Amino acid sequence: QLQLVESGGGLVQPGGSLRLSCAASGFRLDSYAIGWFRQAPGKEREGISYISRSGGSTNYADSVKGRFTISRDNAKITVYLQMNSLKPEDTAVYYCAAGPLTTLQAAWYAYWGQGTQVTVSS
Repeated sequence: QLQLVESGGGLVQPGGSLRLSCAASGFRLDSYAIGWFRQAPGKEREGISYISRSGGSTNYADSVKGRFTISRDNAKITVYLQMNSLKPEDTAVYYCAAGPLTTLQAAWYAYWGQGTQVTVSS
């Protein structure tokens, strides 16, 4: 059974940091590109970062560029999203997803985790 599970969300003050993890089971993580997405209440799902199967290619949405870093450890079948300098507007449910292409478009991702809540507030 192919499964993705996110963890690491929580409540953090503005300017703080969190590291999200996306763990895979039931499939080889290095067979897929992995994307991170987020959805805030009342807003559409936003693609914020992806990493290629090998980890050699990454990309970020302008909204997080310079603050977030995506990485993967294929041996540990885990992808990470390091989030620094968090802002209140980063508050959302964060999802990881697996797919065949390196893209920020959600439609290309076939497998999704259940999401983890990130709240940035003082």
